[in-house]
Amino acid sequence: MAVLLAGLWRAWQTGQADPWDWSIAVAGLMALIGFLLANRTIVMLISIALGVVAPVLVFCAMASGQLRLLPSLGLALTALLPLVAAAWLRHPPILRGRMAAMGMIVAAGAILYFGPPPSLAAADARPKLAVLTGLPLFWDEMSPAGTGPRDAPIITVLRTRFTILPLDDPRDLPGTGARRLLIAQPRALAPEQLVAIDTWVRAGGTALVLADPLLRWPSDLALGDRRRAPTSSLLQPLLTHWGVAPDRFESREVRQFLADDRLLTLSGAWLPHGRTMTARTIGRGTLLLIGDADLIDDRLWLADPAQPLNPRSWIADTPAALLLWLGAAAPAPRSWMRTPADVMLALRWAILVGTGWAMLGGALLWARFTDRDEEQKVKTSKGTRGKSV
Repeated sequence: MAVLLAGLWRAWQTGQADPWDWSIAVAGLMALIGFLLANRTIVMLISIALGVVAPVLVFCAMASGQLRLLPSLGLALTALLPLVAAAWLRHPPILRGRMAAMGMIVAAGAILYFGPPPSLAAADARPKLAVLTGLPLFWDEMSPAGTGPRDAPIITVLRTRFTILPLDDPRDLPGTGARRLLIAQPRALAPEQLVAIDTWVRAGGTALVLADPLLRWPSDLALGDRRRAPTSSLLQPLLTHWGVAPDRFESREVRQFLADDRLLTLSGAWLPHGRTMTARTIGRGTLLLIGDADLIDDRLWLADPAQPLNPRSWIADTPAALLLWLGAAAPAPRSWMRTPADVMLALRWAILVGTGWAMLGGALLWARFTDRDEEQKVKTSKGTRGKSV
């Protein structure tokens, strides 16, 4: 139970039901138990490892509705290897047992280091991506020295797959050489600028548009400040020209699961026909429309602002979804906890499995000690009779 609780703190932070979040706690506890119970049989050690791992895997499977093979196998090995290694270091049962134990420790360390998904690394080939936005994606609104350049975490992620080109005027698009365009809640555009975007898309460009009807992105800038992003999207004339009309509006913050199990967190979003994303062919180009710009705010997809490239620190799959929509490679979907009811049921079953396993182990251990006491009494009785004869 201690191991289950030790890993839950990270699960609560990210919303991920990832067995790797328990791996370090499992490895440390197993090493301690192996050292203390070094004189026990290998069967008992394996049963102890299973008793520690089983509640964690039950929780992950029931909370997320899936159980992935490799993380589960990795957790099992990080339990078994340190347990046996610590026991063999203290009481090696075979010749060169301590050398084998050292090999197990190295193997466990390699699993802990290489097993979890790695942070995103920059791709060799990074096509150009133009970005047109009124959001503070490239500057800090109120830094100690005033406004200044600073990449938002979502831009840090996009730079691993694209050469980012901040764009002030859409009429400059043809000269950038970019075939992809991210439009995220831009300020008011002149008619000729809207025409430039339309012409560029119809010529074969791909535009990912984040048009938010109710922007909730926090800002320290005063209302009316020209540097502040518009509260409501000003792209409706262009969207109407493309045949996209407002539909269902969701005022609450909602968690949306896509068809591939990727999770997005939306806030004050427009959901065309109840869908998160609408795709349309415009001339020879493509329009991808998301009725929310808040989803790229790191507060809605990142648990640790210092680790935007580490998928294990995400609280939503937003960066991966953007990469896929823009035609780049992205990490696999994470294992997300589904609903509070699923989490509570998973926690109850995990505690039940852990308690049941502990009770079963205790009963078997008690039976073994009882049998040993009976054998000792029989031996003592036989010895006494022999002396009397």
